[in-house]
Amino acid sequence: MIRKLILAAAGLSLLVSCGSSSRQKGTEQAEEKVPVRVQRLQTQPIAKTLEYTANLQADEQVYYAPAATGRISKIYVEVGDKIQKGQLLVDMDRTQLVQAEVQLENLKTEYNRAKTLKETNSISQQAYDQAVTQYEVTKANVDFLKENTQMIAPFDGVVTGKYFEDGEVYTGGAFGGASKPAIIAIEKINPLKAYVNLSEQYFLEVKEGMEVELHSNIYPDRTFKGKISIVYPTIDPASRTFTVEIQVPNSKEELRPGMYTTLTFEVGADEGLIVPSIAVLKLQGANNRYVFLNKNGVAKRVEVTLGKRFEDQVEIISPEIHPGDELVVAGQGRLVDGSLLDLQK
Repeated sequence: MIRKLILAAAGLSLLVSCGSSSRQKGTEQAEEKVPVRVQRLQTQPIAKTLEYTANLQADEQVYYAPAATGRISKIYVEVGDKIQKGQLLVDMDRTQLVQAEVQLENLKTEYNRAKTLKETNSISQQAYDQAVTQYEVTKANVDFLKENTQMIAPFDGVVTGKYFEDGEVYTGGAFGGASKPAIIAIEKINPLKAYVNLSEQYFLEVKEGMEVELHSNIYPDRTFKGKISIVYPTIDPASRTFTVEIQVPNSKEELRPGMYTTLTFEVGADEGLIVPSIAVLKLQGANNRYVFLNKNGVAKRVEVTLGKRFEDQVEIISPEIHPGDELVVAGQGRLVDGSLLDLQK
């Protein structure tokens, strides 16, 4: 009997000892805290941007041709040549012009004689009117031939097409790949311009003079600047869009007509939460992103969507995160949902 009591007491003592050890171990595990640093979240203004694509165009394009047919005496430029305003580009045959100028000189003599006779009433009104009319018509013809005999560059630019050679006859048609009747084609490439159709919801936000950023695959690390030069005043009822023209300075002529570009517009600002990029973790084997919040000393894992990026910061979006929440920004790599937190300063 005594032996049984001793064994029972020993067993009870062992159970008490084991139970106490288990509770102590569990308490130690439960109370283990992960040291972290937190940041209180607050909203910040984030520029609201629109992104569109467009092909650049020359500011001006001229398919240069005389108003009348004739033989080409000399073309002074080739494709790719840079030209300056006022530069002589093409000389047409001057035969008609010379003949008209001789005729004008003769008629000018008759015109001056008629004026003198008119002063002394020695010529009829009809004869006087006829002399004046012939002179003025011939002078207008000479001016027309002068304008169409020498082609002068109307702006600084570049030659983009040449469709005839010296000595050939221009007949008024489109030849040599020209889309319009022309001897040469010239373009003004500083500045360039682009056209974009924007949704009508931005009509009141987009203004002339607003800056636009441009990016081209040809210059992947470069950002070019432009400005909205025209906001067209009507909205297309079919597409619910309106057109804007963007002017792009191009003094170094690095950009060219036809280049494909991405254009970014800033249209006001929204409020958002911007956090250090390092605070956002990526779920292994997936593209899901998440962060940890401090909820009364306990880690809460929250999935987020990424918004705009700003160097070493990023915008996070989640209906579970609000201004004033405490975001774990250091030590988050050791956390799981429900971890106890040791907040460090």
